[in-house]
Amino acid sequence: MTKTTDANLISSGNAKVDGFYHTLEWLITAFAGTLVFIFFLMQVYRIPTGSMAETLRGAHFRLRCQQCGYRYDYDFSQQAYKQLFGIPENVTPNKDMPIVPPSPHCPNCGFAEPPVKLHAGQAYIERGGKVLPGALRTVFKGDQIFVLKCIYQFFEPKRWDVVVFKNPVEPKINYIKRLIASPGETVQIIDGDIYINGHIARKPDKVQDELWMVVYDNDYQPAAPQERGFHNGTWRQPYENRPGSRWQTNADGPSVFALDDRSGQVSRLRYNTAVGNDFRATYGYNDPDKHKYMPICSDLMVRCDLSLGTDSAFGVRLSKYNIAYEGWVYADGRMAIVRVMTDGQSETLAEAKTSPTADVRRFQFSNADHLLRLTVGDKRLEYDLGTKPDDAGLERQIPPTVELAGSGAVRLRHIGLFRDIHYLDGRRATEQEPLTLTAGQYFVCGDNSPFSYDSRLWDRPGLANRRAQYPAGIVPHDYLVGKAVFVHWPGGWRMRNEPLRWIPAPDGMKFIYGGK
Repeated sequence: MTKTTDANLISSGNAKVDGFYHTLEWLITAFAGTLVFIFFLMQVYRIPTGSMAETLRGAHFRLRCQQCGYRYDYDFSQQAYKQLFGIPENVTPNKDMPIVPPSPHCPNCGFAEPPVKLHAGQAYIERGGKVLPGALRTVFKGDQIFVLKCIYQFFEPKRWDVVVFKNPVEPKINYIKRLIASPGETVQIIDGDIYINGHIARKPDKVQDELWMVVYDNDYQPAAPQERGFHNGTWRQPYENRPGSRWQTNADGPSVFALDDRSGQVSRLRYNTAVGNDFRATYGYNDPDKHKYMPICSDLMVRCDLSLGTDSAFGVRLSKYNIAYEGWVYADGRMAIVRVMTDGQSETLAEAKTSPTADVRRFQFSNADHLLRLTVGDKRLEYDLGTKPDDAGLERQIPPTVELAGSGAVRLRHIGLFRDIHYLDGRRATEQEPLTLTAGQYFVCGDNSPFSYDSRLWDRPGLANRRAQYPAGIVPHDYLVGKAVFVHWPGGWRMRNEPLRWIPAPDGMKFIYGGK
């Protein structure tokens, strides 16, 4: 009996014809598989605007502060460049462009780029009485992301997911925001935090890590602090010794803080917002002219690399609503979270033990979403302040304070101060007027809250079939396209003057984290 194979069944006896047939078959199969992948599984989207910055960026400039060297991104304002240069909206120019006013401010040291002026289509700056050519910079396209489609046909969306959906007012246009509330929930935005059914909604760790924004990173200090152009003209170290304190803020160079005091007293450094960046909910990505109108954010975090001598201790104080909280670690390995009231009385809220060591370890203390977190190395200690709006205190109008405290021999490196995301109030879901969602309704917000047109602000009902309408501020389940999962092409670098951006920036490739 003759053995038959698949190859025999489709063989014509002509090698060229068979080769062409097999190639065509492979291409058709690959094309069909690609169509299935695109239409049902995964699709690529380009971020058009900065409403999700810093998590996801639209067209933008990549800047490095001329003074401190801190790298940050600044929005490419489509409307401004359309008016000045005739560049159509949603088009990224393939040639370098000047940054038109207002000039960006470094989110770390506060230095303002020299403002660019235009004359006869030429960019220039004025410095020291001289007219100099204005810098031209590359405009990078928005981040390109993978979106997992159809997932919400089988699984319910989770809070903090970054979702792509059809704009309820213009369903032909796709939007991308972070999902905040789901059907059956009552949502409120109170002092920048999200409350669901009267209780604060806490972010998962990976989402929280993504949403910390720099206030001041001590590793980046101005090269010429005596020059003007900072918040108050010249620059100086914003951490200042309290009376009697013996901290050195220029030990082994200006990025290292050190204390060597065996008197037993506690020395304190306080962060001065009149000197450095304040705690307003600002973004280096945004127009700095709007900074002064932003509210104060009181959810803060301090991190540093810490080494302790024998019989020494280090702590960080963060105040919120006029109540101070301190996270301490001692040379013998003890960890403690302490509350200090306005009358000076203190109480220990939580204690733990970590291994005693003189090695350098990462220290982090934060107060966010009414949860205190103290981390030393791989050991974490937490204390829950309560989930209701007033559980963390009543005096919301009092701005927070930050202090570094220590006794004995302490050395700090890589000192950073950060703030949490702070959602601004809008037309709905406020403390006074909660919004309750019914079946199939979702509430979404952009991470770049000051410059995001989202559920808080939509002023028109959404469009539905048969001339029906969805309530304003609502994303219906039918309009959910999918979940953003990965930034695979974060802009791209140009080769010399070539307009094609064909090399992605690997430091921007990342997973997009959402709900647990």
